[in-house]
Amino acid sequence: MFAQRLSSPSIARKLPAFLMMAIVLPLLAGCGYNTIPTAEENAKAAWSEVLNQYQRRADLIPNLVETVKGYAAHEKDTLDAVVEARAKATQVTVTPETLKDPEAFKKFQDSQSGLTSALSRLLAVVENYPDLKANQNFLALQAQLEGTENRIAVARRDYIQAVRDYNLTLRTFPSVLWATFWFRSNEPFANFTIEEDKLQTPKVDFGTKQGG
Repeated sequence: MFAQRLSSPSIARKLPAFLMMAIVLPLLAGCGYNTIPTAEENAKAAWSEVLNQYQRRADLIPNLVETVKGYAAHEKDTLDAVVEARAKATQVTVTPETLKDPEAFKKFQDSQSGLTSALSRLLAVVENYPDLKANQNFLALQAQLEGTENRIAVARRDYIQAVRDYNLTLRTFPSVLWATFWFRSNEPFANFTIEEDKLQTPKVDFGTKQGG
């Protein structure tokens, strides 16, 4: 039965292709064929984590604004600036599929930087309200925001490195050969223009100054 199947015309025609694949695929894997797609997927995964952390921050802001408003309602301009910056930041996103677009990436980065600046101004205002700084809800939000800002910094750092690795595979030997002949549609990903050691997070440790 098995011999009859092997002798059928359709299988006989496909057998050389199967044998060629059995020989060629291990060779491709061994000489770096998977380097580019692996680096690309690593960069996309790192970007997804960046988005997750920025979304975490955005989710904290409404409660933070409401808490501050309860003690500093007349700081309306500062509060409105945070709300507006959050709205702009959540309207701009870059999916893993559009990381090749530097213009879209810059728009995203600028919107998040605008939110960071607005948050920093809001938290600076809090210094003038000792009762707010002692509020337990505010202290909890403060701790969550501080942790989120740290996670954002880590996620950005990991993305920066993953993109550097991926972009490098597209222009260095031997992976540049695969980019030229097999992965011609692959393009470099956009990256943050602020270097890792220059990333600044809002200062949120006001809880240590309770009572004054």
